[in-house]
Amino acid sequence: MSARTASDPTALAVFDALFASVAEEMGVTLGRTAHSPNIKERRDYSCAVFDARGKLVAQAAHIPVHLGAMPLSVEATLPLAPFAPGDVIILNDPYLGGTHLPDITLVSPVFRRAGRQGPTLVGFVVSRAHHADVGGMTPGSMPLATELYQEGVVIPPLRLLRRGRRNRELLALLLRNVRTPEERLGDLDAQLAAHRTGEARLLELVERYGQGEVARQMAALQDYAERLTRATIARIPNGSYTFEDALDDDGMSEEPVPIRLRLTVRGERLHFDFTGSAPERPSSINAVPAVTRSAVYYVVRCLLEEDAPTNDGCLRPITFTLPEGSVVNARPPRAVSAGNVETSQRIVDVVLGALSKATGRSGPGGPAGVRSLPDRIPAASAGTMNNVTLGGFDPERGRPFAYYETLAGGAGAGPSGDGLSAVHTHMTNTLNTPIEALELTYPFRVRQYAIRRGTGGAGRHRGGDGLVREYEFLVPTQVTVVGDRRRRGPWGLRGGAPGTPGRDHLTGPGGRRRRLPSKVQFQAQAGARLRIETPGGGGWGGRRRAR
Repeated sequence: MSARTASDPTALAVFDALFASVAEEMGVTLGRTAHSPNIKERRDYSCAVFDARGKLVAQAAHIPVHLGAMPLSVEATLPLAPFAPGDVIILNDPYLGGTHLPDITLVSPVFRRAGRQGPTLVGFVVSRAHHADVGGMTPGSMPLATELYQEGVVIPPLRLLRRGRRNRELLALLLRNVRTPEERLGDLDAQLAAHRTGEARLLELVERYGQGEVARQMAALQDYAERLTRATIARIPNGSYTFEDALDDDGMSEEPVPIRLRLTVRGERLHFDFTGSAPERPSSINAVPAVTRSAVYYVVRCLLEEDAPTNDGCLRPITFTLPEGSVVNARPPRAVSAGNVETSQRIVDVVLGALSKATGRSGPGGPAGVRSLPDRIPAASAGTMNNVTLGGFDPERGRPFAYYETLAGGAGAGPSGDGLSAVHTHMTNTLNTPIEALELTYPFRVRQYAIRRGTGGAGRHRGGDGLVREYEFLVPTQVTVVGDRRRRGPWGLRGGAPGTPGRDHLTGPGGRRRRLPSKVQFQAQAGARLRIETPGGGGWGGRRRAR
């Protein structure tokens, strides 16, 4: 841990709020100016601020799977230096810091003009947004693919803007490879608007406090976050804790996909060893290291107090063993779209399961008000993002359409109470798309949207219930559903019962109903209905309690 920086608590609190507000205001700009419902309504985007070294300083409370992976995205852009004012880098390559192809990241270096010395680098502002289509073999770019190239256009780190001027050839190439170019351009413009907001707000801080002071406070906040993280880890007993869980299948076969973890605690450090996890699969459930690390960082951050800063300092005491060629560290050109949304959720479950075996220490020596681990670890939540992508041709509007959304499920119960129902959990943090917005924009209807009562696991505290969402297609529609926890429900903890597994059905125009596997793609006829029933969360505690 570096001892180079120090700052009084008041200054730390003020600057933590100031840097976070830059990211939050970027998010407001992005959400209000985006074109697609997935970004505008569901808020499937994230924004963050980095220092001049490319290290995370602050992030808004957006999407965990985005934010934990962003440091690798920024790192991947650094070989393009030297940068100039007005440069904006674009990328989505999962093997170069991305997560999956629909998540397009923009990175902007922020410069202060300093007289004769010329511009000096202050830091970076970064956004990541899930674009509803980036090409590939199916609308929505979340197919059951066997290689990365089937999932969409792959963008290595490139300059989208050079000194403020658009790279029109690059933009033309990208838009020619997607099904909804006008919507994609609108969403990219929204990201650029967010970057202009972030750059302006960060430079306002530099003008008000001076570049030296801003840099000093960035470093001080990172060191402070490291101290808090180390203090929290120190209260976990030294030792090794193992846990294993699995995805239902990989979408190509019915074989489960196990994920195994040995968590080693030594003093103020954590080591996460995923040796023994399933080998990479010929399907899209593979995760790249950025996603695996992001899931782990998310859980560790959850152990800290809510008001603790979230920055590079939180990451420093954490190390990994990620076997190459495994489902948690896939090699190119493996497909990865579901690794980002489904495998990340199971990694969270495995990390929480390992931590649940550790008896935390309370009392002297730990941060005031921090509870021991058994009082903080919940049962498993839904464990899936319940991904639905829909696309085809809309004859009324005379153009193709592509839509993507994730559906909520039940949260796992914990020591302090029941789990919430119909809520996005862990690596997803989006809203639902209002039915009115969907039906105004796309050629399908939502026939039912309701809580799936009684699906949370029983226990002293009950798991939250999942939900039901049923679509009726008004035109022939290409459908991809990527979910999990359809065979085994989310596990309970301390004697609590598991949540009810999810289930999905397709009813044809003639009324014939069939059960769908957890991962499937098909062409639906006009008049067909797709029904998604999401899992409930696990229960906590052995004494059953009626609702």
